[in-house]
Amino acid sequence: MILILGGTAEARELAAALVAAGIEVTSSLAGRVANPRLPEGAVRIGGFGGPVGLAEWLRENDVSCVVDATHPFAERITENAATACTRAGLPLLALSRPGWSERPGDRWFWADDLAAAADAIPGLGSRVLLTTGRQGLAAFAGLGHTWLLIRCVDPPEPPLPAQHKLLLDRGPYTLEGELKLIDAHGIDLIVTKDSGGEHTIAKLDAARERGLPVLIVRRPARPSVAGVATVAEALDWARAHAG
Repeated sequence: MILILGGTAEARELAAALVAAGIEVTSSLAGRVANPRLPEGAVRIGGFGGPVGLAEWLRENDVSCVVDATHPFAERITENAATACTRAGLPLLALSRPGWSERPGDRWFWADDLAAAADAIPGLGSRVLLTTGRQGLAAFAGLGHTWLLIRCVDPPEPPLPAQHKLLLDRGPYTLEGELKLIDAHGIDLIVTKDSGGEHTIAKLDAARERGLPVLIVRRPARPSVAGVATVAEALDWARAHAG
């Protein structure tokens, strides 16, 4: 059996391909989204109890290999997966979509983390579209003179910025929709993470078209494990290790 970690679009695509190939697969979701899009095959929701708990689960369920297809900013589970697979003696593959690349006309600025992004906002804009997700919004709570349109899938926990509007929405997004959103709210800065992929790239296209700056949080460092950038590559690897 193959364990896929993550509820990303790539994770769901890989699970569907493995099921179609007749290979037993279990997808593990963190459970942070209220109504996640479920992949094909077996699904497990919730944590494992750290790397020790994950290693035990791998042994008990006779897992042959693990694919870490979590979000590029899911630091903890990625580190736990590397440690657990080492303990269990199992092969691990990281399936990570490439980050976004700057194009002509872009006005991009970079921050190392959410706190650095919050510090940089006052010098770049005053009406912000914030799309960093609901985790870590406390980093922006001190922006008393900045208005933020916070877009995320599920309601976030406080503290939140004093001046904000909450928009609960889920991608994929369109260029037309992002342009309407920017214009309707007078957005002059977009703040996001370097998540990569096509589902949310429309906001970058919209910013380029409107000439807006974009403040992007860099990806955190990941453990040194074998990695691929496409589902096709991950499928080939998983089939070779499925036995």
